[in-house]
Amino acid sequence: MSDTICVLGLGYIGLPTASIFATKGRQVWGVDVNPTVVETINHGRIHIHEPDLDVLVRAAVQSGNLKATRQPVPAGTYIIAVPTPFKVTPQGERLADLSFVEAAARSLAAVVAPGNLIILESTSPVGTTEKVQGWVADELQKQGRPPLALLYAHCPERILPGQMLKELVANDRIVGGLTPAASEAAKKLYATFCSAAIFVTDARTAELAKLTENAFRDVNIAFANELSMICDKLQVNVWDLIRLANRHPRVKILQPGPGVGGHCIAVDPWFIIEAAPAEARLLRMAREVNDAKPQHILAQIRQRFPVGTTLACLGLTFKANVDDLRESPALAIALQLASEGYRVLAVEPHVRTLPPASQGHLQLVSMPEALAQAAGFLLLVDHRVFGELRLADFQGKPLLDTRGLVK
Repeated sequence: MSDTICVLGLGYIGLPTASIFATKGRQVWGVDVNPTVVETINHGRIHIHEPDLDVLVRAAVQSGNLKATRQPVPAGTYIIAVPTPFKVTPQGERLADLSFVEAAARSLAAVVAPGNLIILESTSPVGTTEKVQGWVADELQKQGRPPLALLYAHCPERILPGQMLKELVANDRIVGGLTPAASEAAKKLYATFCSAAIFVTDARTAELAKLTENAFRDVNIAFANELSMICDKLQVNVWDLIRLANRHPRVKILQPGPGVGGHCIAVDPWFIIEAAPAEARLLRMAREVNDAKPQHILAQIRQRFPVGTTLACLGLTFKANVDDLRESPALAIALQLASEGYRVLAVEPHVRTLPPASQGHLQLVSMPEALAQAAGFLLLVDHRVFGELRLADFQGKPLLDTRGLVK
């Protein structure tokens, strides 16, 4: 049982992690509260889109090393990989929602044994690993079980949607334990598949390191987005400006877009802001700039197209070449237009069906259908397939290109 791993949460992080451990010969139980997810995985299939993940999961299941269930089972190691969204207070503050982590931690009390390693992979505010320890201890007490000597560590994921399987193996890892023994146990575990360096630190530093990585990206994107709004006001082509400015050997400005989405960059900086609101002034401003960018795009659309116009939105996902709609500014823009009376067609090659909240408001169509029906076009996501488009393809119809993709 000491070699058995139990992964709680079989989403974009938990499923690849569970599968790669299983293909390395470890016995893995994957836990998810969604019965459809459990059934899908046990049949060797996947419920999310990620290149080559279907092959990995199929191999893991067929080997007998990966099984999915709805409740934790006894194991030597437990990995928590559940969502950590934020919640908005009536005052507008964004605070971390750790309810999924707490539920996962408390569920372990029924199965943990002395010496078990409990790893938190979910991106979390500083101090969450300590909270996990407290939740498990509290639940053990409630169940009448004695205190147990358990190892706790935070090992944040560092993988990019669309390149998960490659980066899961090739990217450096950080492991931070509540004790040196926990850190060493976690380092040994990830060495099972990680070919890159594994750096050992304490849990709080590991937690803040992951938040810092995403906040760094957010600030740099905010600079590009703010620059694009300045260029709109001054009637300067932002794409030409950035291209020329980036010729400086020490300047590397990112590309602007319609906003920032996903479960990481759009969320994680708020965890730092919550912990140190007086000090995190730049981080808060960057979040506000990026959150405001969709409204800037909507204002441009209202100026160019009267209500009732049939508009085609090219792309709905939060970034290029993935099927992930979480916190997507493109989807938010499309839905807002539909609510204002525009007829919105969506060209999204990576999504087969719209989420329930979007059905009846947006219509999924092919690119030829959009070209035939739409009076105007909004390029919101720089999917690879859209890179083949040229201005002539739009037959003289107006195009608002938020990604600078079409030449």
